[in-house]
Amino acid sequence: MTTHTSGSGPRRRTLLAATALAASGVGAAQPRAVAAPAARRVRLTLPVPSGPYPVGTVSHRLVDHGRPDPWVASRPSRELMVSVRYPARDVGRYPRAAQMSPGEAAGFDRLNNFGDVPRGSVDWAATRTFAHQGAPPARARRGAADPVVHPVVLYSPGVGDPRSLGTTLTDELASRGYVVICVDHTYDASAVEFPDGRVETSRLPEEYERAEREGTVVELLRKTCAVRVADLRFVLDRLEAIVPTPLAPSAIGAFGQSAGGFAALQAMHDDRRIAAAANLDGLLAYVQEDHDPGPLSTVAADGVDRPVLLMGKDGNDHHTVPSWGALWEHGSGPRLDLTLLGSGHATYTDATSMLPRIAARLGLPKEMVTGAIGTVAPERAVAVQRAYVSAFFDRELRHRDDDGLLDGPSARYPEVRFVD
Repeated sequence: MTTHTSGSGPRRRTLLAATALAASGVGAAQPRAVAAPAARRVRLTLPVPSGPYPVGTVSHRLVDHGRPDPWVASRPSRELMVSVRYPARDVGRYPRAAQMSPGEAAGFDRLNNFGDVPRGSVDWAATRTFAHQGAPPARARRGAADPVVHPVVLYSPGVGDPRSLGTTLTDELASRGYVVICVDHTYDASAVEFPDGRVETSRLPEEYERAEREGTVVELLRKTCAVRVADLRFVLDRLEAIVPTPLAPSAIGAFGQSAGGFAALQAMHDDRRIAAAANLDGLLAYVQEDHDPGPLSTVAADGVDRPVLLMGKDGNDHHTVPSWGALWEHGSGPRLDLTLLGSGHATYTDATSMLPRIAARLGLPKEMVTGAIGTVAPERAVAVQRAYVSAFFDRELRHRDDDGLLDGPSARYPEVRFVD
């Protein structure tokens, strides 16, 4: 279930291990502790969504009073922050939302998966999304009395990542008419800022260090995924309260990158409310290497009877990743396995557009970029993800297949290989 960072040697570090190293300052190729003056910090932009709708966003603090926090025993209830992206109108009067709040940006600067980016060299709080804060939702068609019905899709990020690191794809889906709920997994994400200004940082580095000492890494991987699945299911329980009126939820999907993709599929296995799920290069076993065979999750061991999209980095498919192979063998629902040629593990995050610009500005080695996002051209990687993830949810949640993109190879996207 773990994600990976680039690393030297024949075995790549798992993300939990890399997170622990980053927290201690060990293993980074560049000094992480010296902050550049604010005026010289790198500032970043994100790709503009391509759909017909402008995008709005609101954030919510959710409290699960029936579940003590699994990471911090002193917390009697589990608290989450979620951002809702949705098709909007009249956005010109509303500011574009920041990708990260100041507290989240500071936490991401201290502990992130871009291991060779010097601490203090990027102004993470300066990046603006194309979602407008508090913009009114799209209206029903003129004369229609019923609410506007839109599919809802949950998004779960990779281990250690904030919900905002999937902004390119979540804003894109909202621009195409989806309501997207982006979930921060508190004490897993690098930093989560709550409305009162409190910032909760990741507990995973210390959890991983203890698990390594005690020989309980597999148990930690199980717990990490189980907490994420419980978070997603709780968000589903609160759906009616957090989807903006008059946008009425219709079918529900889920997707995520790395451990978020694992959580999306496992949540679908455990909860019949989820009709389809997409896994962007996430393992489905409690292992530390992609090609290790087990122990399997129940979604891999049992399969599912609803549609699944597996979209892997170059070299990862259901023939090479044992947990994907198990899902393929045991599932009875529609299954689609796509490989983005030249991609890396972090291609399925905003790293695709961020890392090349950071490296160019800071003079970082090309290998740092390709180790994370591969060799595929960033603009092509973004285009592929937008096209295929949208097409998958269009077909499975909207029952619409306008151009047959999922039927086989396309001359428009020669980078995509269909895996039989």
